[in-house]
Amino acid sequence: MTPQFEYDNVSNAEDAQPLGTTLDQCFNSPPGSSEPYFNRIGLKNFRTIHRAGQLAGGLAIIPMGQWFGTECVPMAGIASVGIAPEYRGSGAAIALLQHTLKELHANGVPISALYPATQRLYRKAGYEQGGSYCAWEIPTESIQLKERLLPLHPVTDLNQEVLRSLYQQQAKLTNGYLDRHQAIWQGITKPDEKEAVYTYLIGSADQPEGYVIFTPHQTEDGSILRIRDWVVLTTAAARSLWAFLNDHRSQIQKVRWRGSIVDPLTLLLPEQTAKICSVQRWFLRVVDVRKALEKRGYPLGIQTELHLEVQDNLLPENNGKFILSVSNGRGEVTPGGKGELKLNVGGLAPLYTGLFTAHQLQLVGQLEATETACVTATKLFAGASPWMPDFF
Repeated sequence: MTPQFEYDNVSNAEDAQPLGTTLDQCFNSPPGSSEPYFNRIGLKNFRTIHRAGQLAGGLAIIPMGQWFGTECVPMAGIASVGIAPEYRGSGAAIALLQHTLKELHANGVPISALYPATQRLYRKAGYEQGGSYCAWEIPTESIQLKERLLPLHPVTDLNQEVLRSLYQQQAKLTNGYLDRHQAIWQGITKPDEKEAVYTYLIGSADQPEGYVIFTPHQTEDGSILRIRDWVVLTTAAARSLWAFLNDHRSQIQKVRWRGSIVDPLTLLLPEQTAKICSVQRWFLRVVDVRKALEKRGYPLGIQTELHLEVQDNLLPENNGKFILSVSNGRGEVTPGGKGELKLNVGGLAPLYTGLFTAHQLQLVGQLEATETACVTATKLFAGASPWMPDFF
C-alpha cells in the first residue's frame, strides 16, 4: 500500500465537483458530463484518492451480481477509473485500486469486474481476463430468414419489470451475464437526445419469449440497425427475431449486436455472413476466495474435491490452501488440503469464469497442478465461453 495517499468516499455534491472535473478531463468529455453519471450511479458509490489534500483521482463502484454456473454471485463493477494527469505515474492508480479492494473484501464482496484501459495496472491489483465483450455484424440482405413463427409487439408503455424477468431467464444460463444495476438498464432503454430507441416483445403479449431493443443509425457506409439489447428464450423467438431483422433490409444495410464469441444465433443463418467486428476482454478479480467459490454454481452430477493453494499479495485472507468440495451443483470451501492446484489470485480469475481450462492456464504458466487436479478443475468450471453484453 502506498502510504502517502488518502482514500475517501464522495459524500456530497461539493466533493463530487472536483472529481467530476477530473473524470471529464480523463475521458475527453465536455465539462459537466460527469454530473448525470453521478446521479445514475449514486454519489455514495464513488471513491477518491488524495495526496496532501489534493485530489489525485477516483472511481465508481457499481453494486451488481454476475452469473456463473446458474448462480448469481454478488459482484462489484469498477468503472470510471480516472487519475489526474499531474498524478499519473505517482502510484495513485494502484493505491486507489488497493484501497478499493480492501474495502470490498471487508464488506464481504466475493468478486469484482471491470473493463481495463491497460492490462498491466489491473493485473498488479490481481485482476485477470475473465470473459468477452464481442460485437457482431451482418449484411441485412444476407439474413434470408423470412418466416416469423411468433409475432413482435411494439412496446409503447415500457414495463421494465417485464424486460428484467425475461433478461434474468437468459442471464441465469449465461456465464458472465450481469445482474444489472439500474444505471445500466437506463442506458439501454432511455435514448440519447439525438436517437430513437424501439422496443419489441417477441411472442404473445401476456407470455413473451424474448425482446429486442434497437436504434437505427445513419453512417457514411449506410444505415445500421444497432441492437442495444436482446433476449431469446426459445427457438421460435430466435427465428422470429432474425426474420424481423431481415424485414428491415430495404432500408437497413447492416445489423450489429453483442453476442458470445461463439454465438449460437448464427447457426440459424443460411451462410456464414455474420462476422465479429470487435472483441475485447473484461477482467475479473476474486476478492474473497471462499465466498466466490461457494456462491458460484457447478455442474450437476459431479461429487468431488479440488485442493487449491492460492497466493494473493494484497488480501492475505485469500492466501493458503483450500478444499473445494462440490456436490449437487454447490460448493463448500474449507481450509487445508494438499494444494494440488497452485495459482495466484489473478490466475484463479479465468479458471473461475471458465474462460480458460486448467490445462490451458498451466500451459501459459498461470498455475501448477497434478494431472488429476487439472481434470477435476476442468470439469468443475466447464461451460460455454463467458461473455456479457454490457459495457460499464
